[in-house]
Amino acid sequence: MTHSASTHTIESAVAALGPGELTEARVREHLWPLFSRVLDRRDETGVVYLANHSLGRPLNRTAEDVQRALDHWYRDLDGAWEPWSDAMTRYRAMNARLIGCAREDAVVHKVSAGQGLRTVLNTIEPKRDRPRVLTTRGEFDACDFILKRYAAKGRIDLDWVDADEHGRFDADAIAERVTDAHDLVVVSMVFYATGQHLAEVQTVIDAAHTHGALVMLDTYHQAGVMPMDFDGSRADFAIGGNYKYTRGGSGACWLAVRDDHLDDPNLQPIDTGWFAKADHFGFQRDDVAHLAAGGDGWQEGTPALLCMVQALAGLEFTLAVGVDRLRAYNVHQRRLLADAIYSAGGDPINGEPRGAFLLMRVEDLAYAIDVLRAEAVVADGRPDSRGIGHVRFCPDLLTTEEEIDRAAQTIARVCHE
Repeated sequence: MTHSASTHTIESAVAALGPGELTEARVREHLWPLFSRVLDRRDETGVVYLANHSLGRPLNRTAEDVQRALDHWYRDLDGAWEPWSDAMTRYRAMNARLIGCAREDAVVHKVSAGQGLRTVLNTIEPKRDRPRVLTTRGEFDACDFILKRYAAKGRIDLDWVDADEHGRFDADAIAERVTDAHDLVVVSMVFYATGQHLAEVQTVIDAAHTHGALVMLDTYHQAGVMPMDFDGSRADFAIGGNYKYTRGGSGACWLAVRDDHLDDPNLQPIDTGWFAKADHFGFQRDDVAHLAAGGDGWQEGTPALLCMVQALAGLEFTLAVGVDRLRAYNVHQRRLLADAIYSAGGDPINGEPRGAFLLMRVEDLAYAIDVLRAEAVVADGRPDSRGIGHVRFCPDLLTTEEEIDRAAQTIARVCHE
């Protein structure tokens, strides 16, 4: 089946979809035409794509947005900066809406979530000789690796919180580890390897603040998956990106800074650049480096504009459909997949609260993934903090119930201990 390209906009498609819960029939009719390019490819290969937690499938408009940005460059040369700057403003504004942040300038583009972490590590004023950081053994490699390198170079002192015997992290246990000596707590809202949602993260935030520590939330597997209230949580920082659930591709990441930190003279970044200047197109050469007001002062050098452009369509789509509706549909699809795997003889892990994917525990992770791909089921896997391998499966709006049933048979047969 060929999916004809649609001339409908995201706005018109979502308007035609109307309110209420999502169903496969309604999604097919109104939203699938926005994805005809990737759907045509799926129909050609017959592959069931269940790695939407890793790299989200793009809309047709993503390519159109990037081409339009390139056309400005070819046609207008340095005049392209006006539409490019507008794209950056829209990118920051939509990510702010996505995470529940009232100040649009509080969200600053970074090419990786790790860049946001380094910015904060290099900004905070430690209580002692160097910052002391508390984190968990369940953080993604980007944060985990950076923290270990900073510790190895003597830039920070690092304390760890281990998972329990079931591989889960307990908010109370993390909170109890915070002391007056800590300067920063780094913790995920959804853990990348297991999908565990740390629903009680507010306990960690409150405990950290009681001890005078700042908190950075890694929201990469939460933003776009579940509704967020960054402002309400009063977390100090958040990092995340658009690679996965908002279908934005690589290089589209961000750092969010709590509103009352934006103009705090005691919390000003040193990872900076000319776009952080108060008047970056004025080219003044003062003896003092005057930062721009608010979140603009947290920017760095010339921004990677095309990375933000490629994320616009996915952000607009996610916000238009609604994270709450997308969440409900994902929960429904995961239940279907878990039930189908179980019926086929498998033993999936799909307990709540969790993010957008379910798990299958396997002995040989690389082998299981390779065999699944050879049999036209695309997934991936990660060892948890104990080294136990799990394959991750994440359906999305473009996944059909027929695909779920078909994939479940293969998954149950391939993924076992």
